[in-house]
Parts: sequence; structure tokens; C-alpha cells
Amino acid sequence: MKSSTSRPSGVGRNPFVHEPEFTVAETIQIGLMSVTVFPVRLLLVSFLMLLGWPFAFAASLGRSDYVIEPQSWWMRFIDLSLRVIMRAMWFCGGFHWIKVKGKRAAASEAPILTVAPHSSYFDAIPITMTMCSILTKLESRSIPVWGTLISYIRPVFVFRSDQDSRRRTVEEIKRRARSGGEWPQIMIFPEGTCTNRSGLILFKAGAFIPGLPVQPVVLRYPNKLDTITWTWQGPGAFKILWLTLCQPHNAMEIEYLPIYSPSAEEKESPALFATNVRKIMAKALELPLVDLSFDDREISLSRGPLRIRDCSSLLQFHQRVCRLGLRAGRTGDVLEEQARRARKLQGDGLSLEGFAQFLNLPVTDTLTQVHSLFDQHGDGQIDVRLHVVALSTVHRPLRSMETLKLAFTMYEENGYVRREDLAAIFEIMLGVRKVELSALFSSLDGSDAAKITYDELHHFIEQHPFFVQDYLDFENHPRSRPKGCNGHSKDD
Repeated sequence: MKSSTSRPSGVGRNPFVHEPEFTVAETIQIGLMSVTVFPVRLLLVSFLMLLGWPFAFAASLGRSDYVIEPQSWWMRFIDLSLRVIMRAMWFCGGFHWIKVKGKRAAASEAPILTVAPHSSYFDAIPITMTMCSILTKLESRSIPVWGTLISYIRPVFVFRSDQDSRRRTVEEIKRRARSGGEWPQIMIFPEGTCTNRSGLILFKAGAFIPGLPVQPVVLRYPNKLDTITWTWQGPGAFKILWLTLCQPHNAMEIEYLPIYSPSAEEKESPALFATNVRKIMAKALELPLVDLSFDDREISLSRGPLRIRDCSSLLQFHQRVCRLGLRAGRTGDVLEEQARRARKLQGDGLSLEGFAQFLNLPVTDTLTQVHSLFDQHGDGQIDVRLHVVALSTVHRPLRSMETLKLAFTMYEENGYVRREDLAAIFEIMLGVRKVELSALFSSLDGSDAAKITYDELHHFIEQHPFFVQDYLDFENHPRSRPKGCNGHSKDD
């Protein structure tokens, strides 16, 4: 695959990684708070959450998910009680005062609030302050106690792995947003996942599909020590809770930005609408735009002896195949079937039309861009085996040995893969330019210097945890601990 000459903006720091470091003084403080303040706070927070449960449970009994009932005095009392209980809960957790800037718009003016950056379960604070509906995972409903509290605010549930559920979710968002203020506002975190607030990742289009005005809302946690962030690599949920409750005070700011009304062009293009709102929010936050999405997180977090060294070209490829609709069908069976068909071609070049036929897709601009990524010689012909290797790499970046084995099934002859073919495989899997294998083959005792079996290579990799760093040379890269997707070497 052709290497990208530029990295996605803002990828200098991986937005899906948070590894807090503490000074000696901070460690001592956490230790003292752990045996004094923390147990009291945890007890009070737990008590108040349990206190809110019967109110939410009573309000949800017999209530329709599709019709808004007139609000009786009893429902108004429950609503007020829950707001007070939830605010007291956050106060006991160290969020003593919360700074609010700007003015929240009425539901009739802006039926959707877009909130970012999404970085923690503490982002629930503005939800409990406003009692807005939210977009949340279906699994949230089954969380003891908290699931009942979530159900009270009439969320829109989504089941991420079910494409039909996604369609229904969009339709429900449109139905509520176009109710003229009858339904509560919907508070949506358009990033779709938690990051470390180092930048704004790509927004999902769901909040923008209705084509109605939205009110952007930005969140800030201006603490000196960041114990708030809960993302894909870093402290777990309970450790975050423990560290946060051990802080004397947890600062938070909520800022309501002016309502954003879409243009005619933005109404026709939710992606454009989302992009423009994202730019406004990034400017207010003074953060960079990071061209990564929820679906890119595993690529940027790949690990192991064959972890991706430079994500840029693979991220570019991944985003384009997602636009082609290939993401949902990238199961192991589909990859195996494509590998069998690619093997039959024996490296014969495929034109753009042949590539379209191989994937059973029409020729489009996006398909042309994907095809060009593998046009190594500029002659309009590609080795489709490289496409299958790339597809497997972005589909299962945490299982690189499975991709390597799949690649061997396409390239091997009499059980062996030639040296130059192995180099091409590594170039795709690692996201780097020209790979030199001299150090590897000179270290294989008794091995043919021109070819290798999968079992030989697998055994060698198992015996050498720093295989890539110690036995592969990259063009323009030293062999000592090359940098990965987050811009830091393994030893940093």
C-alpha cells in the first residue's frame, strides 16, 4: 500500500489512551484521602444513587416509550426530587460547584444538544442537571440501579452491532426532534466514544440527520490532575472513581454555544453539517481536529510483536472501505473466502474494473481511491492479495498473527513464502514503506535465505518479543524501537 505522506490531523497524541502519572506529593495526597475522605464519599454517593432509584422506578412504571403523557404534579415532584438527589450526589463526589456559561436553548428552538468532548462517565452531570434524553447503548438499560435512572430520562437505545437497530435509532431521533418541542431535548455525544480530550475526533452523523438546529455544548474539566478521563487504554472504571473521589475538589465547566442552524446544503449533507459544528466546538475548546473515529480505535491501539508502526495509510484505507460498506461484512468467513479467490489469481494484476468485479461493487470515486492505494507501479494494476491483507489488518488489528497466517495461505508455494512477498506483507501489516529482511533471514539457522514457512516464522516471532524492532529494517527508519500510532516509542 502506498504510504500516506501526511498523518491524520492531531494524531500526535493518541486520543484513546490515558495514562495518568502522579508526583510524590500527589501520591501521598491520594493515599491520605483513600483512608479518610474516600470511604465517606463513596458511601454518600452510593446512598444517594440508591435513594434516586425508587423515584425513577415509580415514574417508569406503565409508561409508553413512544408517547409523551401530560406532566402531572406527581411527575413534576419526581423530576424535581431526582434533580436535587443527583446534584447532591455529584456534590458528595467532589463536584462542589459547576460553572455554566451561556444559556440553554428551549427544545422548540434546538431539539438536539451536541456535547463534546466525551471523555468520562462524569459527563452524565449535564444530563442529570437537565434531564435531557440521551443516545446510549442498549446494554446500559441492564446496569443495576443506574439503568433504571437512565430509563427515566427516556433514552434512545442503540445496539451498535445491529445495522437495523442503527436505522431504527436514526428514525427515532428524527421523530423526536421533529415533534416541535413535545419530547425532551436529546443530548447526544456525537464522537460516539470516550477520548482523552486532546482533540475532537470525527462526529457521527446521527444528531445531524434530522437537519434541524442544534445547540453545541462543550465540557471542560480544568483540574490540574486529570483523574476524570476514562477511555480505551488506561485506568478502569473503578480506579477512575477512586482517584476522582480522592481529589479535594473536581472542577467542571459546561458552556452552551449559540444555536447552529444548518444551511440548505448542510440539511442535504449530514456529514457536512457534523463537520462544521465540530469545527465550531473545537475552536471554542481550543483543541485540534483529530481525523479518527470510534471505528478506528483498535487500529490506533494495536499491540503485540506485529503491532502497527504507522497508522496513517491503514486509517486512510479503513475510512474508505467503510464508505464502501465493507466494514459490516468483514467477518472471518468473508476474509477467508476473499483470500481463496485472491490465491487463484496468483498475483495477476487487477484493473479498476477487475477490482470492482472482485468485490462485487460498482466503480465509484471511493473505490478508485482504494484501488490507487495498492497501485505500486502506477500502471493501473494491483495485486488484490495486498488488499485482503490490509482488510484483515484493519478488521482485527489486535490479532495480527491471524492476518499473517491468512497472508501465507495466499502467497505460499509448497508451504513456503518468498522473501520479497513476505516483505510486501509486512509493509501492509505494519503500515510502513519498504521493509528489508536481511537481519531476519540471517538469524534463521539452516533456513533458505529466499523463503520461509509460516511455522518457522511464527516460532521465531514467539521467541523474540521485539521481533519487528530487532529484525526488520524500514526505509528511512532506524531499527531501534520505531514509533507507533501514538507518536511514542515502546520505551518512551
